[in-house]
Amino acid sequence: MGAWGEALAADYLKRKNFKICAMNYKSRFGELDIVARNKRFLVIVEVKLRKSDKFAAAAEFVDTYKQERLRKTTELYLEENPTKLQPRFDVIEIYAPQGIDTINPVINHMEDAFS
Repeated sequence: MGAWGEALAADYLKRKNFKICAMNYKSRFGELDIVARNKRFLVIVEVKLRKSDKFAAAAEFVDTYKQERLRKTTELYLEENPTKLQPRFDVIEIYAPQGIDTINPVINHMEDAFS
């Protein structure tokens, strides 16, 4: 289901006029689900897919440990792909009660979710 959720998030970003620069960028520290850009920002997007938020909001799973891994992986990405754009960390929550059979998943885009 992870790839399905990431594809949904990428389509959502494209509709918001973002260009997808990379998906599933891997380093020794971790993985960046989506790297996208618009005119002002290079956006590092962590996608969290859940059936519901009954246990906890999906974004709560992006804890300080995960944030640090994302920062380190972003540093490596930027060494390989220099840009003048300001980096920003976003989280996209996707709630799909019926999994990939969900007709209208709920997408919550949290811009600048952490520094």
